[in-house]
Amino acid sequence: MRHLKRTAKLGRTGTHRNAMLANMVCSLIKHKRIITSMAKAKAARSVAEKMVTLGKSGTIHARRLASARLLGQEDAVRMLFNEIAPTQKERKGGYTRIIQMHQRQGDASQRVILEFVDVPAAPEAAAPTAEKTAAEPKAAAKK
Repeated sequence: MRHLKRTAKLGRTGTHRNAMLANMVCSLIKHKRIITSMAKAKAARSVAEKMVTLGKSGTIHARRLASARLLGQEDAVRMLFNEIAPTQKERKGGYTRIIQMHQRQGDASQRVILEFVDVPAAPEAAAPTAEKTAAEPKAAAKK
């Protein structure tokens, strides 16, 4: 029985899940918003909010903890501590928001936008989506 075990498994092993969430949070930090499914967004939200809390403290120990959780992606850690955490200094929590979109046509999965609340978003063309990357090679093949 899984009583009081709250981790969303997302159909992956523990190491795969941790790597996926670290990559999602790094993309969120770099692009300020990502488009994903509802289940993945809810799982990534808690990791992202913990990283912002670490960034707000600004100590070397917090930077090392964030680097370990984000699998050593130093550019994302640098952006977190230098750009995102200072904008969230006044907030006591709730650094991200989830905005619902349409359902994905293939499997009717609920699509959402996960973004930071008080951080200006990057241009729309820079926002990473799985649908754009999957559609580009098909469009190139048709020509």
